[in-house]
Amino acid sequence: MNTGARGVFIVFEGVDGSGKSTQVARLVQWLEAGGHTVVSTREPHECAAGRRIREMARSGESVSAEQELAWFQEQRREHVRDVIEPALAAGKIVVCDRYYLSSVAYQGARGLDPERILAESEANFPAPDLVLLLDLSPEAGLARVAVRGAPAEPAFEQPKRLQAVAAIYRTLALPFLVRVDASGQEAAIATDLQQIVSQTLRKRS
Repeated sequence: MNTGARGVFIVFEGVDGSGKSTQVARLVQWLEAGGHTVVSTREPHECAAGRRIREMARSGESVSAEQELAWFQEQRREHVRDVIEPALAAGKIVVCDRYYLSSVAYQGARGLDPERILAESEANFPAPDLVLLLDLSPEAGLARVAVRGAPAEPAFEQPKRLQAVAAIYRTLALPFLVRVDASGQEAAIATDLQQIVSQTLRKRS
């Protein structure tokens, strides 16, 4: 997909354990099989600020909500500059695992104003064409995290915090956001996502 037109920016959001990484991989494979050129990326981005976030998440280090948000915004600026914008300018499809709505939900859950974070993000970063919000209860998400045995991130994977995150996600009403039930079978969810993405691509063609 490189016809000279700007590319399409697709973002996955959801609580920990909602299946984002799995569904990102399935969607990218499906898009590439359909002849599209795809850039798959994620946040935290692989940069100094992103590495600090990952270290903090895994160690459980206590930092202020303001500092946490500042790190996410710093890595996002680099991510947009170095990865997202060049790919979109080249007409590619960008599929991103988390973006600024994660800051709205996760740093909002720590007591910062979600509406302020959203307004600042919309003013400073390109809006996605489509956000796929995988809707799953925090309890089910944490159960999946435990089963998969991935490295723990105690800074984020706390039941009380994830309840607050989920509550903020539920308040979001944006024209590009589509909620998808993530409690079912992986293949069925993937099919639902493909149908939604197909509609978005048809609108852009």
